[in-house]
Amino acid sequence: MPNHIQHHDFIELDYTGRLADGPLFDTTSEKVAKQHNLPTANKKFGSVVICVGEQQILPGLDAQLVGKEVGKEYTIKLLPEQAFGKRDIKKMKIIPMGTFREHQTEPQPGLQIDVDGEMGTVARVSGGRVMVNFNHPLAGKEVVYEIRILRQVTDQKEQITAFLNMGLRIPEDKINVEIAEGKATIQLPFQLPAPFTEELGKKLAELTGLKGVEWGKVSS
Repeated sequence: MPNHIQHHDFIELDYTGRLADGPLFDTTSEKVAKQHNLPTANKKFGSVVICVGEQQILPGLDAQLVGKEVGKEYTIKLLPEQAFGKRDIKKMKIIPMGTFREHQTEPQPGLQIDVDGEMGTVARVSGGRVMVNFNHPLAGKEVVYEIRILRQVTDQKEQITAFLNMGLRIPEDKINVEIAEGKATIQLPFQLPAPFTEELGKKLAELTGLKGVEWGKVSS
């Protein structure tokens, strides 16, 4: 019988995203990226393992995975509000030229900057004022994703490793997971705050069906 995806299933998939009017902007395939002249330096390619419903990929795409069949390919079109959001005029902000001079930066249209942790793009430079667009570069755009659902992931160790990799951006080879008697012991390369690991442990146990999660000493 066909295996249909349910909320909180772990699945492995490949995807390619493009604008509805043509240009490709994201893919899990290095070959496709090179064919379309996308940046490949310092970027890891390959299929990804996600937990459906945890918004580890674009939320609008994530929501449409439920009910899809494992082993099949799909084309999914997303409206701006389902993808990178509508363009918001409130996210067009004027920043004094002096702010850039304080950081020894010469603003030019197209320059990407970080202002208090928020990424923006210089849209216009006029006199002593700089217009910065803090909308996502693809805001207001309809996008289309071609996805291929490779398999359902049921191994609990792989589930935990993938969840931490996608959620915390920790390389998989730096995550050590051991499972015994229905409980997982996880070692990470750095220490996380205790309140955070407590909640994260509960979440991982809930998603994987384990009795509990313990955190080992920081691995070297």
